[in-house]
Amino acid sequence: MLLSNLRQDYKKGNLTEKELKSSPFDQFTSWFNDALIEKIPDPNAMVLSTVNAKEEPSSRIVLLKDFDSNGFVFYTNYNSRKGQDLEYNAKACLLFFWQKLERQVRIDGLIRKNDSKESDLYYESRPLESRIGAWASIQSKVMSDRNELENRVSFYKEKFGNNPQRPEYWGGYILEPKLFEFWQGRSSRLHDRVIYTKDYEDKWKIERLYP
Repeated sequence: MLLSNLRQDYKKGNLTEKELKSSPFDQFTSWFNDALIEKIPDPNAMVLSTVNAKEEPSSRIVLLKDFDSNGFVFYTNYNSRKGQDLEYNAKACLLFFWQKLERQVRIDGLIRKNDSKESDLYYESRPLESRIGAWASIQSKVMSDRNELENRVSFYKEKFGNNPQRPEYWGGYILEPKLFEFWQGRSSRLHDRVIYTKDYEDKWKIERLYP
């Protein structure tokens, strides 16, 4: 089968002005709850896109761990490639895709490190193996083979036992949104696209985009 022949017509729903929430955070909550109800696998999986010092873009999947009207939180190694990118350029983009619902949400904004106490609390909530893994993995660096990683895991298990503390180089980021785009698939590629942006009074303005 030719790739050019692979296509799907989207007919699950639509996005009308009547059903839109005035706040993009409320709209995201509504759609996220729909994803939970539909039991979509990993509904909090999102693409994080960053740009490095050479102006080269990079994307990867990370997991959303919290959100409210302040922003969207995820956790990682601050020395990783994405951490280095964000140190250079705090502008980033999140993208959620819920295929079963034929929906996407794109969120553009600025990223900063979240409060260290919040990172401590989240780190302590993780399974022990994941907490050890934060120490063992020199994230994004080249290793000789898998045994090198497993040896580091064994080393830190012996060093910390059941009580590893959060490494200083590991913690949370929060993206503070500047723009939301809600995308609902429609038939014949005539999709619904709605954006929320801040106006001069720092209020959210809602506009519809051509597909």
